[in-house]
Formats: sequence, structure tokens, C-alpha cells
Amino acid sequence: MKFGVITFPGSNCDEDMVHVLGTLFGQPVERLWHKDHDLKGVDMVVLPGGFSYGDYLRSGAIARFSPIMQEVAAHARKGGLVLGVCNGFQVLCEAGLVPGALLHNEGQKFVARNTYIRPATHRTVLTALVPDKALRIPIAHGEGRYHADAATLKALKDNDQVLFRYCDAEGRITDAANPNGSKEHIAGVCNKERNVFGMMPHPERAADERLGNTDGASLFHSLLRSAMAKV
Repeated sequence: MKFGVITFPGSNCDEDMVHVLGTLFGQPVERLWHKDHDLKGVDMVVLPGGFSYGDYLRSGAIARFSPIMQEVAAHARKGGLVLGVCNGFQVLCEAGLVPGALLHNEGQKFVARNTYIRPATHRTVLTALVPDKALRIPIAHGEGRYHADAATLKALKDNDQVLFRYCDAEGRITDAANPNGSKEHIAGVCNKERNVFGMMPHPERAADERLGNTDGASLFHSLLRSAMAKV
């Protein structure tokens, strides 16, 4: 499976993602630049974390207009896989490729620590084989509070589009376990077609044994096994 990892000005998790996909999982990876007009035949596009364009206007708002995003949108319309993590999730929301928006954290402070999430659906390639338990995954964001209006939240539930919810170490969904005040504890969503995924926590930071945590690796295992099974 061939991956393309986009670098925007201000991206800082692109090499992390390249390392996980290319070195740890042995997949071919193309480094894509924000001004590119060619996805170079990749099967899945990854928008990494960071501070695209310095978050000068609003997180993801400027990156949404980068030339490569036209190609990403076309790729998604054709059923191609797309994953946005943290800042990448913000870009996908701004581009309208996944529903909702990411607002300033409820406490108005940048939060960087381990948190727990659990899958809310197993109907996507990203989550199909992820164990139904609390996963310890790091977060690092100032604008990670997921927000959507009541109608959108209802549609997300009705269509089973919520990927993950924040929880405690035992997997319980509690207000105390919500690190940023996200609506209904939402930590990730997908589009209706289930081929575009956005999430705030960083699974690539929890995929290497040398970091003492491999909970995030289960997402990449699920993605590779489930996607290849459909080929």
C-alpha cells in the first residue's frame, strides 16, 4: 500500500508519520509538498500534525487552499483513502472533507499529554481491527475541541461516523476524561463514505516499542489489513 505524507509550511509530525509507515510498517511512502499538483499514485494521503502556515488565521484555514488540497479532494471523491491527524484533522474540517470544526480547548490552553480513546465504530478500515478497549494515545493541541451543531451530531451518530471517543484508562466515557471539552467526547470522525478520517490524538507517537507504547500501532495494523483485504 503506497502512502503519501504531505508537508505544509509548519508541519512538524510529517517525519514521524513517514518513519512509522515506511520504517516500522515497511510501506512505500512518498513525501508530498503542499504546492504539488500530483499525488504520485498513492493509495492513501496523510495530512500530519503541526502548525500549518503558523495557524496565523485559524488552524488549517490557510492550508485548506494549498494547491495539493485540490488533488486530495479529488482523490477522496474517487474513494481514495485520506487520514488527517491533529492539524491534519483541522485542515480536513476546513476543507469540508469531514464534518464539524475544531475550536480552542475548553481551558484555553495548549494540552500535551497522554490520553485515552476507544473506538466508537468498527465499520471503517481504520478501526475495523482495533480492539474495543482504552488505547493510550498522546495529544498535543490548542484547538482540539470538536464542535458540530445538533443536526450534524445526530447525523454522525445515525451514520456511525464517530471513530473514537475520549475515555479513562478503563474505557469509561466521563467528563473528567475529556481533555479539551469536545462535544460528546469525540476524538475523531469520518465522512459518510468512510474513506476520509480525521482524529486529534497522534497514533504515530504511540507505534514504536522504543517509546514504551504501541497502542497506536493497532490503527495502522487495522488500516493495512482491512484495506488490503478489499483489494
